Amino acid sequence: MRLERDSLGSVGVEDTALWGAQTQRSLQFFAIGEERMPLAIIHALAQIKAAAARSNVALGLLAPELGAAIADAALAVARGEYDEQFPLRVWQTGSGTQSNMNVNEVIANLANEGLGQARGSKSPIHPNDHVNLGQSSNDVFPSALHLSVALALQQQVLPALARLRDLLQRRSEDFADVLKIGRTHLMDAVPLRLGQEFSGYVDQLRQGEAGIRATLPGLYALALGGTAVGTGLNTHPEFATRVCALLQDWVGLPLHPAENLFAALAGQEALCQLSGQLRSLAMSLLKIGNDIRWMGSGPRAGLGELSLPENEPGSSIMPGKVNPTQAEALSMVCAQVFGNDAAVAFAASQGNFELNVYKPVIGYNVLQSIRLLADAMDSFGEHCVRDLQARPKELRRHLESSLMLVTALVPRLGYEQAAAIAQRAHREGSTLREAALASGGITAAELDEILRPERMLAPEPITRGEERKKP
Repeated sequence: MRLERDSLGSVGVEDTALWGAQTQRSLQFFAIGEERMPLAIIHALAQIKAAAARSNVALGLLAPELGAAIADAALAVARGEYDEQFPLRVWQTGSGTQSNMNVNEVIANLANEGLGQARGSKSPIHPNDHVNLGQSSNDVFPSALHLSVALALQQQVLPALARLRDLLQRRSEDFADVLKIGRTHLMDAVPLRLGQEFSGYVDQLRQGEAGIRATLPGLYALALGGTAVGTGLNTHPEFATRVCALLQDWVGLPLHPAENLFAALAGQEALCQLSGQLRSLAMSLLKIGNDIRWMGSGPRAGLGELSLPENEPGSSIMPGKVNPTQAEALSMVCAQVFGNDAAVAFAASQGNFELNVYKPVIGYNVLQSIRLLADAMDSFGEHCVRDLQARPKELRRHLESSLMLVTALVPRLGYEQAAAIAQRAHREGSTLREAALASGGITAAELDEILRPERMLAPEPITRGEERKKP
């Protein structure tokens, strides 16, 4: 053990730990749950520390040799080389101060060791005076949230969404000539092509992508420069602009200081808006997954219109059973995203005066939603959508047995007479054609011309028969 000091006194820290007194206190006082602060946030904090050190050197506020040591240590942390040194839980102070200090302490110890000094010496580099120079937890932590989330969107959700959309587009093209019965209210409706149905899924994902991209400008605005309450006390006027410029070069995102730093500290609108868009994407995915699960139900006592890939046995008691497990996993992810969004919405509403103090849970939930959605979309696409097959015989059987083809007779016979034909067929268990002929209002030749599903897939000029009965 070694002794580390902070403003409250000395604390014993294991020699193997790179953190200091404040992190050690947090381990003692916030032993809540198992959810660690996401490493994406830690890595983003470290990137900001590296850019801050270099900016402070350029501004003449930090000695070049100290700034170089801090930046080198911070970039090593950002690369994930010291992930085990960040053990703190999400459930801590609402400003993220403990995790900010965890990063400051680790970087300071690494930098001091690089300069030949003892671990825990705080000399010549101090975690507050040098690593945290020009910053407050209140502005650097929300900046790290924005940076980590923006990177996760670019690296995880948006590519996965594009991959799934492309797979659905291929299925839409493959199924372009496959006729099926439509369903509304889970009941038979008029026909359409299976490819048309899948084209709707493709566009739902396109809308989801557009909604997510619309939130990106808000995420690119960082709270840096606001320090404690938004006034910028104890930072250089050029600090935030310089840090953002360096970060922009490193990560390739158009980052910039927020226009209003008071709002950037006190509110969390950008992350809340993104969470809502992730929820909307989950809503679409749940609909798509459930549709495919329903169409694949059976295979003999369900709809049986799609053949889903058989990835693994589905039952420990029923031999040969295979379940729609990819759709089920996707559905559970969507349920979790809905819950995460509810937590984010409440947390984002809890800004009091100059600070929102629910930032860790906001970041944790948004990043979890991003990771889960990205992984679930890739899994669903690769292990379900890619090898989906239509079952033409079942599709045709459902199509030909449906009574809702009667809708095509409305222009010829009128709604009430067409309804009477459908009701008669249902009541007597006959086919639609048999019931229509029995009504005496239409000939077999006309039925052959009108009751053709392939002619019911797009608008056509309406021609009403001369013999249509008038009210």
